[in-house]
Amino acid sequence: MEPGIREYLIRIINTISLALLWMGINTTAGIMFDYGFIHEHITTGNIIFYIWFVLSLSLFLWRIIKIWSKPINFDE
Repeated sequence: MEPGIREYLIRIINTISLALLWMGINTTAGIMFDYGFIHEHITTGNIIFYIWFVLSLSLFLWRIIKIWSKPINFDE
């Protein structure tokens, strides 16, 4: 397999894996542990979950941008 194509496919696999991991962690904490829903009033768990969600989203997007910002040399 050509090196440029191989690097491109590895980037795709890394992006998909990271996205699935991020979504799995946040859906588990938000839905299964019930921190994503505000029932009667806002609890400390809700606040911590939403702070974590925003911070992890920003780190996730930063990592994805870092992965895809390097150019791929397809001419090799």
